[in-house]
Amino acid sequence: MKNAIVTGSSSGFGKLIAIELAQSGFNVLATMRDQSKADSLLQLAADENVKKRIQVFTLDVTSTASVAEFGEYLEGFNSVDVLVNNAGFAQGGFCEELTLEAYRQQFETNFFGAVALTQAVLPAMRAQGSGKIINMSSISGKFGFPGLSAYVSSKHALEGFSESLRLELKPFGIDVFLVEPGSYKTNIWSSIENVQLQDQSPYESSMVAILNEVKSGEAEYGDPREVAKLVAKIAGDKSGVEFRFPIGKGVAKTIFMKNLLPWKTIEKIVLKKLYRKHR
Repeated sequence: MKNAIVTGSSSGFGKLIAIELAQSGFNVLATMRDQSKADSLLQLAADENVKKRIQVFTLDVTSTASVAEFGEYLEGFNSVDVLVNNAGFAQGGFCEELTLEAYRQQFETNFFGAVALTQAVLPAMRAQGSGKIINMSSISGKFGFPGLSAYVSSKHALEGFSESLRLELKPFGIDVFLVEPGSYKTNIWSSIENVQLQDQSPYESSMVAILNEVKSGEAEYGDPREVAKLVAKIAGDKSGVEFRFPIGKGVAKTIFMKNLLPWKTIEKIVLKKLYRKHR
């Protein structure tokens, strides 16, 4: 039986990915920063009759000591077959009003956390001559969005890292993949909804426009289980030919248009759509 690691497993995509991998026959090491939040995952695992295949491990991907402890723990495993770098959050806010520390915290989790866990598993994967690293990116890794510059930047960084990593590791039998979800029913948009603007902020009207756009599209948000099933499919697929997996309504079209149209046209379309009712 193969072993899979999923970071950020306490909620959202991570929780569902852990369940899907367990249902696919993997032993799953479900990591999370706060193990007191494990109840929801374990209850779902019990409901799906896969609790015996899931082990919870406390891991803070932003802590060097925590990652080192996790790496030592992995030495007792007969194999490390799949790593899903899922831990992350979305920092909302406008650049002028965000602190530099807020940007650093965003990158510590979304980017450097993925790098740290990748480094932790690579010795085992290289020694066994196989392995899969699945990095959870986003449509935001391909397309910018106002009010989310910190998050968008971290996902763009993850995309570039993954491209280089895939080329580095192919000769060792290790495959790297990017999953690029669009809008799904997770708590990601709460980062926008909970943004605290400064008093008399010049971005207040922009915030109203963005929130209205988010609210108007809520009915079309996808079921996050689609993403979890995709990850499990990638984990079990032996070909490893594809690299990027965009998923969600309108995602493939958005990426295609981004690659096809000049930026001035894209900018005009986005600004008109986003602010048309608020000028």
